[in-house]
Amino acid sequence: MNVSLAKDLSVYQLVMGVQAPPKPLSLSPATLLSLVRAQIDLLIEQQIAATLWVKLPPEKIWQSELARYQSSVGASSLIYTCQIEERGQEGTGEDKGEGGVNASFSSSPHHVSVYLPPDSQLRRENFLMVLSPQFCSLILAHRPLKKRKNQTSGKVNTNKTQPLLIINTFEGRVLQQVLLGIQQAIAPESSPIPADFICPTAPQAALINQLFAKQLLRQDEINRQIISVRTTKLQQHNQELYNKEQLKDEYLKNVCQELRIPLTHMKTALSLLNSPNLKPPQRQRYLQMLNTQCDHQNSLITGLLELVQLERNWEGMALESVRLSEIVPGVVSTYQPVAQEKGIMLAYTIPTELPSVWCVSGGLRQIVINLLHNSIKFTSNGGEVWVRARLQGDHVQLEFRDTGIGIAENEIPKIFDRFYRVRTAATEDYGGAGLGLTIVQQLLLRCGGSISVKSKLYEGSTFTVQLATVGNIPRAITENEL
Repeated sequence: MNVSLAKDLSVYQLVMGVQAPPKPLSLSPATLLSLVRAQIDLLIEQQIAATLWVKLPPEKIWQSELARYQSSVGASSLIYTCQIEERGQEGTGEDKGEGGVNASFSSSPHHVSVYLPPDSQLRRENFLMVLSPQFCSLILAHRPLKKRKNQTSGKVNTNKTQPLLIINTFEGRVLQQVLLGIQQAIAPESSPIPADFICPTAPQAALINQLFAKQLLRQDEINRQIISVRTTKLQQHNQELYNKEQLKDEYLKNVCQELRIPLTHMKTALSLLNSPNLKPPQRQRYLQMLNTQCDHQNSLITGLLELVQLERNWEGMALESVRLSEIVPGVVSTYQPVAQEKGIMLAYTIPTELPSVWCVSGGLRQIVINLLHNSIKFTSNGGEVWVRARLQGDHVQLEFRDTGIGIAENEIPKIFDRFYRVRTAATEDYGGAGLGLTIVQQLLLRCGGSISVKSKLYEGSTFTVQLATVGNIPRAITENEL
């Protein structure tokens, strides 16, 4: 048998309509759960066969209490479970929506589903009403509607973070008022409540004493669980803070070490330049060493400043719509003299009809500069470097391919790490700060793009950048996800 209630039924209003109603207390959902569990414990221990009227949250932790009671007391109990009937579901008999119950529990012959209209006032209420000749009680939780008018739409919003107004009463007059209200909200011919049922004026003192003791135990148990969860979260937070501090310490250590290396070389060159027997070719070599290490030091400091600026302005970095045909050719032309000096063939193919892409303001130019600079730097005299772009679905793919020294397979996962420089058996010192690819990856992450690498040692490398087209809104990665 299924029962339907009128939408204007409110158990809270029925209770508050009684002369000198019980005073509601502002309490947490955890306290409500402890009250429900304590009453179920009492009913099971005393084997009280009762009729229950219930509307509880749909989560398993609440529904398991009803299943626990019914499995213990069995056929002598009857449970009426109220649940909101979602629109388009009327008359289907499906146990879905707010207040829905476990399928195995709802299939019990001693369980009756009571359907409430979608706009029922009971949507903001939860309750457990126990009806039996020896014990009657009502646990009621009401979430007040906090009115806050939206300035643009004019609609009233509710704030679900408010504490619950909870009433726990055993007064017969209050329970009779609730029963009368439920009877009036149900069609008279289908009312499941006997008209002659009278709630006891007051429960037995022994039962109340036992109930209070169980409430204390249940509340203590829930408090311990809350403390345990909070302690675990605090430990996790502390561990995260510790890990961040470790990373910062490691980062600072690496920075100091990287800055110390060129300083050491410069100090060595300066001390050798002071030698009275120094020949002109040697002097020139040491002066060149000084110049090279100064450039290296400057590259390190510039890269560090760029990286710090990126991380500091991470959330505030705006995305802009840019066309590759307006950026790439200009950067390539800037590097043509460098390529010609090394005898490198440098070419690009950027179709003008490619759609605009999303990137950090000024970031696309920086990405192209860093990747093109690397391709030329690690390509030997007489080699080739290509820059190509094409449309791939809802992304534009920008490819940097060279015939350079390549990257060993075991080094590819490390090349985006800060300060990491590709190791090579060649005698040439390629220098660099080891921050260019790190900066490229950070810029791409911010605009929802990506970069991948394919390379073989001594055969060359291909860096492929994916950028979202303007018609496709990119998902920017937050700093916490890095």
